[in-house]
Amino acid sequence: MKFKADEIASVIQREIEQFESRIDVREVGRVIEVGDGIARVYGLSSVMSGEMVEFSGSAGKATGLAFNLEENSVGVIILGDFLSINEGDEVRSTGRLLSVPVGDAVLGRVIDPLGNPLDGGGPIATTERRPVESDAPGVAERQPVNVPLQTGIKAIDSMTPIGRGQRELIIGDRKTGKTAIGIDTIINQKGTGVKCFYVAVGQKESTTAGLIEILRKHGAMEYTTVIVAGASDPAPLQYIAPYAGCAMAEYFTYNGQDALIVYDDLSKQAVAYRQISLLMRRPPGREAYPGDIFYCHSRLLERAAKLSDELGGGSLTALPIVETLEGEVSAYIPTNVISITDGQIYLQPDLFFAGQRPAMNVGISVSRVGGAAQVPAMKKVAGGLRLDLAAFRELEAFAQLGTDLDTATQSRLDRGYRMTELLKQGVYRPMHVTDQILSIYAGTHGHLDKVPLKDVHAWEEGFLKFVHEEKQGLWQKITESRKLDDEAAVELDQAIAEFQNRWAGQKETVRV
Repeated sequence: MKFKADEIASVIQREIEQFESRIDVREVGRVIEVGDGIARVYGLSSVMSGEMVEFSGSAGKATGLAFNLEENSVGVIILGDFLSINEGDEVRSTGRLLSVPVGDAVLGRVIDPLGNPLDGGGPIATTERRPVESDAPGVAERQPVNVPLQTGIKAIDSMTPIGRGQRELIIGDRKTGKTAIGIDTIINQKGTGVKCFYVAVGQKESTTAGLIEILRKHGAMEYTTVIVAGASDPAPLQYIAPYAGCAMAEYFTYNGQDALIVYDDLSKQAVAYRQISLLMRRPPGREAYPGDIFYCHSRLLERAAKLSDELGGGSLTALPIVETLEGEVSAYIPTNVISITDGQIYLQPDLFFAGQRPAMNVGISVSRVGGAAQVPAMKKVAGGLRLDLAAFRELEAFAQLGTDLDTATQSRLDRGYRMTELLKQGVYRPMHVTDQILSIYAGTHGHLDKVPLKDVHAWEEGFLKFVHEEKQGLWQKITESRKLDDEAAVELDQAIAEFQNRWAGQKETVRV
């Protein structure tokens, strides 16, 4: 068999042209000690803070995050099962920062903070990833909040309105309905184009499963992603969960869309961060939290913004939840988060157990920017509602002394009771903003003064049904213009009068 020299030359020539020298240079270290979700590693001298590292032990590969850079060793928090890592295992640096999958593929899914699916729906089909930690937009990259984000809850949309790009804290004791407000808001975004993210940190997995079922039942899972770091998950996963959820939401924000994220809750994330910091021997401060706990929350919540038109005008609205103990709003974490956010909705246990739901304390609750984003019609009908309710609370306390009241005071008290009743709302039943406007208008203009207290909700339900069936033109007019001008107000008064006559007739028939 003869070889052709020119063929051999051409093959060698092609191989030389296609030759690439690939040298894989990685630092390799060893585990000195491991336990409680952290590992101390020796030998990774040029690893970066926040860099991903890989443990390759006998039980397979695990991932970690460089957390403490010390003189002779590196403190690594282990993301996942730390029981598979042993002393002496090899650790490699990756040169990559922690990132999560982003894009439309994550919508409708239940995932862990690393982007692994938990819903049995197969892998997440996306090639796009985003770093978990990223800089918040600067002052020049933002614009004022001026577009409303409706929660569908009358008490909130009328008195502490939320705008797209705002950070509104939901604060209160356990079992006062904090999560319900977040879930109601997500359900109310149906058909608005707002992408929703719910981050469950340190919650019971049975509770989270129930919430996912509620979202699915209301058709909200189509545009919602649930990120779960349950109570049984390691502290490092609970710590990074809000940042991972924020990164997924930011993808839509920086693509000119609107996103909403609910952090449930940041007090449990702070506890996880305290646990990691103490294990890493970081010096403890007040309540044993590390000194940078404020920065931990501020760098997360500052990422919520309404972006400038040059950056696409997208928005990220954050609803952080913080749990208080015995109503202690002046504790360390609550005061920190209150100072970072643009207002708070304070839920009071006494009101909750008295049947006032949502149990919002009107005196302490405030929205620092939402008023600028409120629907003009709502601003007009609910402008004095907060002051009226505050005055009613004072009068109510005075009336309990048992003194005789004049007619004017008694009528103000009666209206206050009816407005309080009107603002009660069942869970997972958000209302359209126009329905809220009609309802509050009827209450503030005295149309409910003659309606017995126990019949207020039946009257409201009947009135809204009447408007939808017989006064659709008026409803459409207010919805499209978002204003309640004099002409619309006259038309609305006539509609209420017409319904009042019908209501009185029905009551007479029932009595006979």
